[in-house]
Amino acid sequence: MRALKIGILNVMHDKRATNQRLRNALTAGEQPVDLHFFYPPQHYQGRPVPEAVSEILQPLDLALAADMDGFIITGAPIETIAFDDVTYIEELRALLATLDQHHVTQLYLCWGAMAALDYFYKIRKDILPHKLFGVYPQQIREQTPLLTGLRDGFTAPHARYAEMNQAQIARDPDLTIAATTVNDELFLVENAARRQTFLFAHLEYGRLGLMQEYEREVAAHPERTYRKPENYFADPAAMCGPEFSWADTQRLFFANWLTKVQEPVAMTEH
Repeated sequence: MRALKIGILNVMHDKRATNQRLRNALTAGEQPVDLHFFYPPQHYQGRPVPEAVSEILQPLDLALAADMDGFIITGAPIETIAFDDVTYIEELRALLATLDQHHVTQLYLCWGAMAALDYFYKIRKDILPHKLFGVYPQQIREQTPLLTGLRDGFTAPHARYAEMNQAQIARDPDLTIAATTVNDELFLVENAARRQTFLFAHLEYGRLGLMQEYEREVAAHPERTYRKPENYFADPAAMCGPEFSWADTQRLFFANWLTKVQEPVAMTEH
């Protein structure tokens, strides 16, 4: 069985942990994968690339990206920043155009999904009144092979300060809202014809992912008060015993996506 070449643009804050989370999620099944982790050089323009980055990521190469079977763009803790103000946005948009032009199967995670929906479909980003943060049951709105094996009520972790405008998504005939939380926040949007998947949950997170995100935010701004992740701790008051209730969701979703990566490309105009 040939290993699938999967490119990953890692723009998360905790890059080493993100690499490991995605490696764990993508290698849990029988399908062999060859993972290539990248960073956007434009983000470090005019300053040295930190060793902590260059040791584990390679500079983004669009020719290499075009040759991948599948490509993932991670989230980033910058939802409240306008897309045009992101330091590497032009490089990111060049990558999006390349992946689409070469029919590479695409998976966009959280902020990556927001940036891709903005670029491809001009969907508006709306800042939420407070962070959506915790583990929530999901509801399936449209069946898709990406949700094979999952039933209504499956759980997933969310961690974001913004949401893409659902009314605009619903009006676009090329986009399908496949699943949301039971409170109607986005979980999965898809354009199957263009091999584009927009995932708004952090399904790559392992058991400790939400707690580590909370601790990072508190450490960065101890003067602020942050919401604790909901429906996550066995003992919420003591913030102990975080539970990995989305383990089956993670396993099934990434296996389904890798199956999609293997599907022949239908060369259609768009």
